[in-house]
Amino acid sequence: MYQQKLTPLTESGLLAALSVVLAFAAVYLPVIGIVATLIWPLPVLVLVVRHGLRWGVMGVLTAGVLMALVLEPMLAVRMVLSFGFTGLALGWGFRKRWSGARIFGIGLLFSVLGKLGTIALLFFVTGIDPLHAQLDALHATFDQTFALYEAVGIPAGELEQSREQIRQGMKFVTLLIPLVVLFMGLFDTTVSYLLGGKVLRRLGHDVHTMPPFHAWHLPRFFAYLFGFALVGIYWGGSRQIDWLYKLSMNLEILAICAGFVQGLSLLSYLMKQYRLAGIWRFLIYMLVLFSGFLLQLVAFSGLVDMVFDYRRRFERRLR
Repeated sequence: MYQQKLTPLTESGLLAALSVVLAFAAVYLPVIGIVATLIWPLPVLVLVVRHGLRWGVMGVLTAGVLMALVLEPMLAVRMVLSFGFTGLALGWGFRKRWSGARIFGIGLLFSVLGKLGTIALLFFVTGIDPLHAQLDALHATFDQTFALYEAVGIPAGELEQSREQIRQGMKFVTLLIPLVVLFMGLFDTTVSYLLGGKVLRRLGHDVHTMPPFHAWHLPRFFAYLFGFALVGIYWGGSRQIDWLYKLSMNLEILAICAGFVQGLSLLSYLMKQYRLAGIWRFLIYMLVLFSGFLLQLVAFSGLVDMVFDYRRRFERRLR
């Protein structure tokens, strides 16, 4: 193919230019910009797979310098920290032909570290925590909305009740800021991993992928983490140890989310065994997602499945 004839230097320049174009789209196009931001690591990923980590690093640095010159230096640093390391890590994993789970894990790690580095940089430069600043802005928006409701004559009692609910919700979100950063990295990594695998296969590369969803087995570490988190919440709450309580709350939600993924995987396995049609699977998934009781049941079933591995027991009975 023609692209195989491109020299590393030429391809590095083209992919760096593509990264700058995506950065332009991320800044100036309201809706498409979100998509452009999410796929920004892809050129870096492809460059690392095709020509090695050294060329990938050079491509990221080149794109960063160009963005600093034509856009804004701080924006360039934020893009490189938030998404550049994710592309480098995923590309290196694909190039080394690691397993799908290992590639995704190393990409997630560098994505979260990049997000934390971006937050630290913004705090160092501006003295403002960007996450708390966004929450404060959201508070101000709610206050303006309630002032508008008061002006049109909505009873003060109803507004105060709504205010208290929102206040409690915002307090809970503030408590879970570390988990929010983790989920930001998880979302970015998932998009880059899935799209990166498709792009590499289209370019003729043989890449390892994740196993089918019904065969996913998350580490039983999350089940033990859930138990330790419950103990931490009790100790932190009863003995007024604020940092322990906050940490344990984040770990508990993380473990429950992992259990939910494992539970959905177990549910997918059972539906596959009983050969349910696609429309029935879709309806069952929707029922679980929109039912608080079923959602919790699936999450706790997943945590238990991490320890006892019901699929293995089920397969033994079939034999």
